[in-house]
Amino acid sequence: MHSLQLLALIWVVVFAANILAHATKLTPVLWFLALGALMVNIGVMPKETDPFISGLSELGILLIMFAIGFEENTDNFMDSIKKSWGIAFFGALAPFTVAYLVADYYWDNPNIALMCGLTMTATAVSLTMVSLKSVGLHTSPAATRIMTSAVLDDIASLALVAILVPVATGQGSADLVDIALIVVKAITFFLAVSILGAWLLPHNVSGWFSRVPVIGSHGMQDLINIGRHSTLTVLLLALLVGLLAHEFGFHPAVGAFMAGLILKEEYFQRKDEKGSFDDTKRIIDNVAFSWIGPVFFVDLGTKLLFDWGVLSAVMPNILIMTSGVFFAQIISAAVAARYTGGMNWEGSMLIGFGMLGRAELAFVVINIAYVQHLILSTEAFYTLMVSAFILNILVPITITWWKPRYIEAMQRDAENPQS
Repeated sequence: MHSLQLLALIWVVVFAANILAHATKLTPVLWFLALGALMVNIGVMPKETDPFISGLSELGILLIMFAIGFEENTDNFMDSIKKSWGIAFFGALAPFTVAYLVADYYWDNPNIALMCGLTMTATAVSLTMVSLKSVGLHTSPAATRIMTSAVLDDIASLALVAILVPVATGQGSADLVDIALIVVKAITFFLAVSILGAWLLPHNVSGWFSRVPVIGSHGMQDLINIGRHSTLTVLLLALLVGLLAHEFGFHPAVGAFMAGLILKEEYFQRKDEKGSFDDTKRIIDNVAFSWIGPVFFVDLGTKLLFDWGVLSAVMPNILIMTSGVFFAQIISAAVAARYTGGMNWEGSMLIGFGMLGRAELAFVVINIAYVQHLILSTEAFYTLMVSAFILNILVPITITWWKPRYIEAMQRDAENPQS
């Protein structure tokens, strides 16, 4: 099938998914994943991802993460880190432990158990945030905590992948030098992004930095107001920071989110509509959530290929793995949000549901462990794939189901701030 024919088919799937989402009152993401899996298993879509679609999918997740960061308030995110450390730590430790123990019980192989634990550690940031956006909760305090915790978990997961994959394959050891190098790289990346946001982007800076030629007197505001290219300017920034993240060993989507996070509405000073903050945001949202971003989710769904003989054999493994991670994730994240983050129980439970998804990094780990290094057995591969898919489906369902309780609690707290 030609690449453009495949893209046309994916867009038909996206269109159909939006109709089904409207009819069922569920997020389109659920239908993107489900229809993608259906199409590949009935032979309508190819089993091997087309290189063009693969590239478009990677661009899609970059755009989604940038759009989410672009909408987030920087000060709120930084303040949320102080309140989200417990959610990130316990919300990652619990599913890792459960997945490790389940895998160790079934396959009695520490390397398989390690890879299963890693797969179930990182939260699907984009899936959760798109699900929250579809029900109007993407700017809520709970969404900010989820986003912060998920980003911290993803960074920790990437560090663990770098350390543990060489150990599992017998190519290296997790010595202190390796660990220290990863920590230094993480700190350096975030310092670089912080410098970019604090000194290179603002139009007016103070202190010694204001005396630096060019960048001391010109900032992002000047770039955005050149011609009518504000969208191109901010997307280029997202891509460059994403590439920087990749150079440091992180997923480019983490860099794209950080790029959106450090951009501020004050950089957009146009009085006419074209090129304004609202106009730029509208264009980015349209691209990210309507026609390029969804390619990522449909393509993700096509990764779920069924061999019914193997699938039936590992069904008990899947049920135990899915239910174990489900309860461990919700309970650990909710309790941490309640007692380390100061959230009410309704908000804490929403955070628990929001952290159920396993997508981008989970499939990266699966690809490394199963395709590249043959660490996972076929049975373990199927168990992880199906479990991750079910957990992804449960994210929009549980969020939609819990929304009325969360809204009611927010209204109650607004009316009784002292309670």
